[in-house]
Amino acid sequence: MKDILIGLLIPFLGTTLGSGCVYLLKGKLKRNTERILQGFAAGVMTAASVWSLLIPAMEQSEHLERMAFLPSLVGLALGIAFMLVLDEVVPHMHLDESEEGMRSAISKTGKMMLAVTIHNIPEGMAVGVLYAGLLSGSSGISAAGALALSLGIAIQNFPEGAIISMPLRANGEGVHRSFLLGVLSGAVEPVAGGLTILALNAVVPAMPYLLSFAAGAMIYVVVEELIPEMSEGVHSNLGTIFFAAGFAVMMALDTALG
Repeated sequence: MKDILIGLLIPFLGTTLGSGCVYLLKGKLKRNTERILQGFAAGVMTAASVWSLLIPAMEQSEHLERMAFLPSLVGLALGIAFMLVLDEVVPHMHLDESEEGMRSAISKTGKMMLAVTIHNIPEGMAVGVLYAGLLSGSSGISAAGALALSLGIAIQNFPEGAIISMPLRANGEGVHRSFLLGVLSGAVEPVAGGLTILALNAVVPAMPYLLSFAAGAMIYVVVEELIPEMSEGVHSNLGTIFFAAGFAVMMALDTALG
């Protein structure tokens, strides 16, 4: 159980360390730095969705032979649909600036926190599903593979923590409050992972669906949020280059440890 607790907390540590950048750097992050961080995070999440989630989901469905892809396809679609619904009902940072009523009701800080919380739910679930599968002895899931996903998400969370805390500080929040809000933005991950593990008996029979559900939700975040954000403004290849770097790092990490 100690290893599982550590695995659940590693992604949260990544967010905490990233949020700590507010003590080391002054002002708002430069646009090219944001592109690099967003591109790298998108690459890590995409590779994690494939190697840590979709491939294990299909391996667990091999008994279906030619239809082994079906649980992964269903789970992927449900994960994307879940995030679509969540995106519609929860107002957050990419809310259209013309929506004055909603903008006046919710502070910029609040919308930013909501956005990151939305993004972190599927990541926490993904880690929880893998550790639940490990506890149940599910095939295709190893302790090293679960740890690889935790480390990959932690790497992705480091820039996310910085992207949250630094703009908050630049927009007038105190340094300690900016750090705390950045840290709290990642707190949902171990909670979501822990709740998934607690639901072990319900999770295990649906493991392929849940693995691919988490993958679909993470891919949605990449396509809906990270890629558009890294591509905004004057054209630059930095986001694309670091997307490839993040993808390669997570692919190597999962293959080496898994």
